[in-house]
Amino acid sequence: MESINRFFKCAPLRMKMLTSEDEWIYDEEPHSKRRKEILKAHPEIKELMGYESKIAYIVAAEVAAQMLMCYLLMEASWPTVFVLAYVVGGTLNHSLGSAIHEIGHNLAFGHGHPVKNRLLSLLCNVPIIAPMAISYKKYHADHHTFLGHETQDVDIPTRLESYLFRHPITKIIWLIVHPLIHSLRPFYKSPKPVTGWELINNAVQLVVDLALLKAFGVKSVVYCLFGTLFGLGLHPLAGHFISEHYVFNETGQATMSYYGPLNFILFNVGYHIEHHDFPYIPYNKLPEVKKLAPEFYQQPYHTSWVKVLWDFIFDPYHGPQARSVGYHVDLSTKKNAYVTSNGTHDIIANGAPKINGHDIAENGHCKANGHNVIANGASKTNGHLMKNGHVSNGKEKSH
Repeated sequence: MESINRFFKCAPLRMKMLTSEDEWIYDEEPHSKRRKEILKAHPEIKELMGYESKIAYIVAAEVAAQMLMCYLLMEASWPTVFVLAYVVGGTLNHSLGSAIHEIGHNLAFGHGHPVKNRLLSLLCNVPIIAPMAISYKKYHADHHTFLGHETQDVDIPTRLESYLFRHPITKIIWLIVHPLIHSLRPFYKSPKPVTGWELINNAVQLVVDLALLKAFGVKSVVYCLFGTLFGLGLHPLAGHFISEHYVFNETGQATMSYYGPLNFILFNVGYHIEHHDFPYIPYNKLPEVKKLAPEFYQQPYHTSWVKVLWDFIFDPYHGPQARSVGYHVDLSTKKNAYVTSNGTHDIIANGAPKINGHDIAENGHCKANGHNVIANGASKTNGHLMKNGHVSNGKEKSH
């Protein structure tokens, strides 16, 4: 179906940097038609839409835990401060960052209570130190509306980033400084006017930071600040930034999900295909989307964010240059092109992708290098067995 195939027609930023702008189009957000198709087949999914106010209690508990850590670390040694900032502070602050994402969609109190949602996001922001809750919401809306658009989707790294951070060492540096890059990129890539709520966020956070400094001292403020820098940087939880929209396989997939235990900490952010399909379904109901419409969620998925980070660093075709963008068009045929993970590309004809010049059959299996790779009802990708249509990080996965 064309509505589904559009989802599989993205290419890495690297490819766009090496080709003419005339060969690229952006005619729709890759989840839009897919969403309509899913709802047509499963209208019951609409019943999952709404909000989940219990997130407020979780947020309050996490902020309270961070304040307790600030108190306990007042007289701690500096090594203890930094170790706990990575292990505890990084985990809690990243969780609060994911809560800000959830609340940014008005999924805490619903669209009818925007002020309550904004105030709760300000509470999440307290131990993060840097004011980001409101600005994040403003720019994240464009990420959904223009997913894969090189300039409008500010989550896409700049071409300078893609050029500078290509070696394993430089990619490690990019991950370490990612919190700074990610927070500043929207303001120079696609700037928007400052809103009143952003001014409130800045003022409130300044007062909070001074209060924390006064009440607990400099070590506690450093603990919170580095918890943010560590947690959103080179940290296992930060693998989700890479896993969501980077090209990891030969499907040209715009979005990938992660199904693993760390979803519990980050409010099911790993259910990312489901989230982009239905951004107004709260975090605790996203697993139900996959259960209600399993035929639409047979794509490859991740099971380890640590493995994602490893591949990002050491795979020469990964890095900021592997962020997915869309859509490449072959000018000689006026057909969409598909870009493989090694930078080569084949033509998609009649809505079906090709790998190494061979069509993918309607049942989702394919031929590669002239050989049929269907074996016992399973297909192979990159030489790895796929069962039930799933392959994760190049390893076999089965249900």
